[in-house]
Amino acid sequence: MVPEQAGLFGDAPEPTLLDFDWILINSSAGKDSQTLLRDVVRRCDEGGVKRSLLVVVHCDLGRVEWRGTPELARRQAADYGLRFEIVKRTQNDLLDHVAARGKWPDNKNRYCTSDHKRGPARTLMTKLADEWHVYRHPRSVRGRPCRILNCMGMRAEESPARSKLQPFELDHCNGRREVWTWLPIHRWTLKQVWADIHASGVPYHPAYDLGMPRLSCCFCIFAPKAALVLAGKHNPKLLAQYVQVEREINHHFRVDVSLEAIQQAVRAGESGAVTDWRM
Repeated sequence: MVPEQAGLFGDAPEPTLLDFDWILINSSAGKDSQTLLRDVVRRCDEGGVKRSLLVVVHCDLGRVEWRGTPELARRQAADYGLRFEIVKRTQNDLLDHVAARGKWPDNKNRYCTSDHKRGPARTLMTKLADEWHVYRHPRSVRGRPCRILNCMGMRAEESPARSKLQPFELDHCNGRREVWTWLPIHRWTLKQVWADIHASGVPYHPAYDLGMPRLSCCFCIFAPKAALVLAGKHNPKLLAQYVQVEREINHHFRVDVSLEAIQQAVRAGESGAVTDWRM
């Protein structure tokens, strides 16, 4: 926390939405992002926040994502008439990045998140702050940082680690911008998320109907074996590319599983319900 900014919004567990210059909504196009988007729009409408101040951002991971993911994120934003931005790492995609590093991401080295999601999203925050400073702010607030509320869809139910996250806290502050992180659906259950999606009528990704409980990378380092096999069944060409990288760098995807073994399980017709996916 930055001490001189820590008390700006008091001790309230949720932000006062009208205090922010931009409200940034992160969207993977997955179920939690979809519910996050609907919930933030509803709260902003009720709180008198103009939708022109809401921006939906999708971190494009390229070929490692489920097909149609960026397009679905764009459509979901369009259903609410919101500005939509795609950001991505400029150097190479995640799979090429793995090949260059010679090791897969793991729980202690989550460069898949830091370099391909958080970093590009912060670049957009810089752009939004610049827009506000140049075009949007009135003379009366000149001299203060642009205030950005960064909305994310993590839920406590997903894992012990996520249950300990603070639903509302200062992320960082400098002379140009002040960014607060907000988790509006942190206490929502999976049942509540799906009930909201069905009530909304907004389309969700077909990967869920295949049996995937999450829409992250097709082959996520946190995914249980059954999820990796299911993803491999529906993305065999991408799995083959992953296996090739695994061979080239001589480093298993995870300590407990290799992608070559996943490929063999797919070819053998192995299947099973996906359970216990903890982030």
